[in-house]
Amino acid sequence: MNPGICALSAVPVRAEASDKAEMVTELLFGDCYTVLTRQGNWLRVESAADHYQGWMDFKQHTPVSADYFAAWRAQDHPRALDLVQVVSDAATRQPITLGCRLPFFDGMTLKIGDKYLFYNGTATNPAHPAALERQLLLLRKLGQLYLRAPYVWGGKSVFGLDCSGLTQQLFGLLGVQLPRDARQQIEAGEPVDFVTQAKTGDLAFFENAEGRIVHVGVVLDEGQILHAHGEVRVDPLDHHGIFNRDRQQYSHKLRLIKRVLTQ
Repeated sequence: MNPGICALSAVPVRAEASDKAEMVTELLFGDCYTVLTRQGNWLRVESAADHYQGWMDFKQHTPVSADYFAAWRAQDHPRALDLVQVVSDAATRQPITLGCRLPFFDGMTLKIGDKYLFYNGTATNPAHPAALERQLLLLRKLGQLYLRAPYVWGGKSVFGLDCSGLTQQLFGLLGVQLPRDARQQIEAGEPVDFVTQAKTGDLAFFENAEGRIVHVGVVLDEGQILHAHGEVRVDPLDHHGIFNRDRQQYSHKLRLIKRVLTQ
């Protein structure tokens, strides 16, 4: 095992060992991973959080010890709640974004490998999980922060993300680790029989003409859904699917609603 950690604000993970290959996901600051193999200047890695695999540039690899990796995996780490904030030491100042992990954060400093960095922003507190009502309130507030973020295939940061990247990040901020892709996320939670029974925080999944799950969003109050489609936006949701406010037509066909957040 050759573990590493993302020490940059975001690192693209690609489908193949090439800069020209599509980005399938991102590692964000504070995310640990393992290196599975090497091909030239590329490393095939697996995310420690969701086990997603892909290729990253070796120049963006920051190795960590096996002890650090084991300790990282053994606990839930706080996440940044500010849209953009800075981590720093005497020689370094670098930006991180909403949802980045803050490994071993003690309220002032965090630890990336052997390096300690100062963080002066707000953060989640996984040591004291919020009750459902508080989770839903936080979800609504966080959703507002992601509005107008551009759609980027494979992205997970507030500067560009896809539909399942949005849901994974939002639920991660609530202390719930979802899989990476919509087709995997649909396995989480319990089914909701009718759209009229859907509640804030439920996940709604949508299918294409072949019946494959291709889209996911978060149900909000009053028959609305937060989702990434061109940008992160809020649109009406009914038993047919998502009705695009701008185009005045349905954009996605509803397949299933699942409830992940419970008491």
